[in-house]
Amino acid sequence: MLRNLTFLLAMLPLLGPAAEPREQSKQSPARHVDRVDHGWAEKTLRDLSLEEKVGQLFMIRMRVELLNGGSPSYFELRDDIRKYHIGALAMSAPPQSRAHDSSRRLEVVTLLNKLQEESKLPLLVAGDFERGVLPAHLFGTTVFPHAMAFGAAGNLAYAEEFGRITAQESRALGVHWNLFPVADVNSNPANPIIGTRAFGANPERVGDLVAAYIRGARANGMLTTAKHFPGHGNTATDSHVAIPVVDDDLDHLYSVDLPPFQKAIGAGVDAVMTAHVQVLALDADRGRVATTSPVVVTGLLKNHLGFKGIVVTDALDMAGLVGLYTKNPGRVAVDAFKAGSDVLTMPYNLEACYRAMLEAIGTGEIGQKRLDASVLKILQAKALLGLEKDRLVDVGAIPRLVGNPGSIATGQRISDASITLVRDNGKVLPLRDGRHDKRLQVVYQAKAQPPLLVIILCDNVRAEDGRVLERQIRKRAPDARVIYVDPHIAAARSDEVLNAAELARQIVVAVYVVPSAARTRTVARGQKNSASLPDATAKLLSGILARATEKTAVLAMGTPYLTEDFPGIQNYICTFSNATVSEVSAARALFGEIPIPGHLPVNISNISVPDAKIGHPTQVVNVGSAN
Repeated sequence: MLRNLTFLLAMLPLLGPAAEPREQSKQSPARHVDRVDHGWAEKTLRDLSLEEKVGQLFMIRMRVELLNGGSPSYFELRDDIRKYHIGALAMSAPPQSRAHDSSRRLEVVTLLNKLQEESKLPLLVAGDFERGVLPAHLFGTTVFPHAMAFGAAGNLAYAEEFGRITAQESRALGVHWNLFPVADVNSNPANPIIGTRAFGANPERVGDLVAAYIRGARANGMLTTAKHFPGHGNTATDSHVAIPVVDDDLDHLYSVDLPPFQKAIGAGVDAVMTAHVQVLALDADRGRVATTSPVVVTGLLKNHLGFKGIVVTDALDMAGLVGLYTKNPGRVAVDAFKAGSDVLTMPYNLEACYRAMLEAIGTGEIGQKRLDASVLKILQAKALLGLEKDRLVDVGAIPRLVGNPGSIATGQRISDASITLVRDNGKVLPLRDGRHDKRLQVVYQAKAQPPLLVIILCDNVRAEDGRVLERQIRKRAPDARVIYVDPHIAAARSDEVLNAAELARQIVVAVYVVPSAARTRTVARGQKNSASLPDATAKLLSGILARATEKTAVLAMGTPYLTEDFPGIQNYICTFSNATVSEVSAARALFGEIPIPGHLPVNISNISVPDAKIGHPTQVVNVGSAN
């Protein structure tokens, strides 16, 4: 511990001054989260039993897709709220992009109102809304591209609009707290879980976008969360499945990882989420992660950076962390709380964690004063949101407030502004269909081969990736041939795809590689890097480029780092996102209907044009013909 404190003392002059308290807006909107609490939190705290206080610390999962009035999941959730006096819910749902069912949307919100009515204290409801309110297919909400697309667009006003619209729609649906923005700096191309969730690789620019988002969201009544402290960007392991080790030295931490969090604190962020990573330069104890490290949470975040808000853990059911507590699963809650956390998120074993906290308080391991301080923060957040007076949602107002045409247009406009042309050999883009070229029509009709071939490389051909892109391309080129390929069928379809590529006049290969815990566990299992294209589809892409690179445009619908594995790509467009708005923008860009104004928000090792630096407009690389 003394060694770690020495490290912290060494870093103080380098980290810069702690953030000063933010002045409160003099003309705050009615739903601004800085409204005044006239003593409700303090009075409520005095009236709570020990069991109720401990329960307020826990945030448990609410699976929206299972939430209906007759489901066992609903009654289990309701009973857990009652039994453990739960303080917060974390909404989760798979982000499929299907058409929404308005009646289902109203049912979910009505049940959420019912849970609020039945709870003794108002529930804080949180969502992991990194691309706007999800699931959009259920709620009919505005769709935004991934955070990295905002870095590519390079407009702080877009990030503020993102925060504003997400906050307005969230509050209309009964969600008060967004577990966003991601303040990580994606400095490692092999990162399997951050990637496009981060705004980019430039710490200053990431911090500016984080702060802009916070301003927009808080001004419209939503709590915000900067994550994953002290930084998850330079890792090559997904903390959902194992414990990542951050080997950065203190200089890297000072200059890269911490500045965005400082800007978030300066912008008034309500919460900071800790990461389940080991940062050895800060805490050399390999039995701890940042979430359970007093040096990281209390020493660095609270004492030095001066953060006074809510410290919330990342999900305590993540496999890497759970593996450290197999013999005593409840102990993780005690360790995280003692390290400095206030909210204990989604424990793997709620009963064990709840009992362990009660026991630690009973024995004096956790003091009553420390417990009261955290519970008071949580109650104050509820009061600042106005939940002590009105915790229910006006269901009738949802159609007016959620997914209105102006907001949807904003999401699409931001996506259009993020599209980035990284390489162009001048021979493919913009695409032309053969309908206006009589000579080509004759040639390709004779070969019985459509002039445009579109190949969708995805993780699962049964998933939604590529469906909107296909529809958008067919609107413009009805005779295009579209082939979906995933790692399971790539070898079997290889000859068919390569033969079609040789005959086609133009080829688009859309590559969907997007970070997720599910992808780490399944799609890329056994590979050296789960952030890259799986081996089977990578082999197919290599074959296409070997035969037809001059007439092929590669569309990166997610990670922008494909050219590091495939340097032969001559025409390269990045969307930094697989959201539906990104698929629409990609089609528009391919056919020359919109300008392509984006810039690379990350460094790509083999893009060496001087103007293609992160944070600056990207100069298109004209690679010409291969001789």
